[in-house]
Amino acid sequence: MEKTSNVTVFIFLGLSQNPEVEEVCFVVFSFFYMASLLGNLLITLTAHMGNLLKSPMYFFLNYLSFVDICYSSVIAPKMIVDLLAKRKTISYPGCMLQLFGAHFFGSTEVFILILMAYDRYVAICKPLHYLTIMDQDRCNKMLLGTWVGGFLHSVIEMALVVQLPFCGPNEIDHYFCDVHPVLKLACTDTYVVGIVVTANSGTIALGSFVTLLISYSVILLFLRKQSAEGRRKALSTCSSHIAVVVMFFGPCTFMYMRSDVTFAADKMVAVFYTIITPMLNPLIYTLRNAEVKNAMKILWYKKLGDFSLFNLG
Repeated sequence: MEKTSNVTVFIFLGLSQNPEVEEVCFVVFSFFYMASLLGNLLITLTAHMGNLLKSPMYFFLNYLSFVDICYSSVIAPKMIVDLLAKRKTISYPGCMLQLFGAHFFGSTEVFILILMAYDRYVAICKPLHYLTIMDQDRCNKMLLGTWVGGFLHSVIEMALVVQLPFCGPNEIDHYFCDVHPVLKLACTDTYVVGIVVTANSGTIALGSFVTLLISYSVILLFLRKQSAEGRRKALSTCSSHIAVVVMFFGPCTFMYMRSDVTFAADKMVAVFYTIITPMLNPLIYTLRNAEVKNAMKILWYKKLGDFSLFNLG
């Protein structure tokens, strides 16, 4: 296929064409983004300053928070600025980079959630072998695998789009550069490309979702044999993981388990996993996880105590 693109700039139609609605969205999503940054940064600082990274659970939670910060930052700042802009534009290279970043950090988060489910499975179902199975070297290798997997996925997605010609129109019916809305603008048949995109993104989304549901089902069945106290402690952690899985993978599966079809509700569904879920993750993992909550209390009470002694001195 000979590429004869003459489009150098894309125009986002955004969430709404109503200025009043956009002003409300600007306030709401600015708050969401700041809450996401602060919440995830708090978890990362707690894990590092509290010397908690030796624990696999905190090790993976730390990187999940880091990926959430990166993932939301690829999309949210541009979207928030555009809400007050009369003309929402992005250059062709900027669009391709945003597409790459969204899929890179999004798929990496998917793989980290799978690792967190595996960590909970080993901790609950094989507690005597936990330290042997989840040693630091193996955790590092598994984490490296998530970054490599995310990179390969996003390279494939971007390569499929970059080789397409764009001759106009250049209006993207979305608030960021995602594969399906961009494919609709290509001036060539994208049926095969759409199938490959669905096989790539859809398989990751649905396959990971099913894998996680099965793994947590096995954990919940195993907990039936445990004492009431053991069930309570395990469920306090697993319930937060399950909540994140459902909120993140439900919308992702809806979006990517189809080829070149787009719906009017796509933009609102995308808001859920690009903006809202990264903000809710810190709340879920702190308020629903007794261990994380206690670690934060101990660390920050200690820091406040040290600060008070410093002032008294």
